[in-house]
Amino acid sequence: MKEINEHQKWLKNFYQSREWYELSPFVRMNFIAEEIGELARAVRAIEIGRDHPGESKKTPEQLDDNLHEELSDLLDQVLVLASKYNISGEELLKYSEHKLHKRFNF
Repeated sequence: MKEINEHQKWLKNFYQSREWYELSPFVRMNFIAEEIGELARAVRAIEIGRDHPGESKKTPEQLDDNLHEELSDLLDQVLVLASKYNISGEELLKYSEHKLHKRFNF
C-alpha cells in the first residue's frame, strides 16, 4: 500500500503530466468545493436516498463504490493543494493529531 507522501508525489506528477498542476490554489479551491458537493450527494444517497427521475436506483455496492470515489477525489484535491504550498500529507496528519491532542488533552 502506498504511503500518503508517495501518493501525493504520484498525484503531483500525474497532474503535471496533464498540465493541471499549474492551476492556481484559488482555482484548486473551486475543485475542492465541487468535490465536497459530490461527496454530499453520495452521502445523501446512502443516508436518505435520492428520488431523481434522471437517475437509476443504485445497489448498496454501487453506493459504497461512489462514496469511496468521492472521498478519494476530495482527498486528492486536498493533497494537490497542500503540495502547492510544499506541505506533505504526512505533515497534515501529524498536525491534525497534534492539534487535537493539545486542544482536548487527549
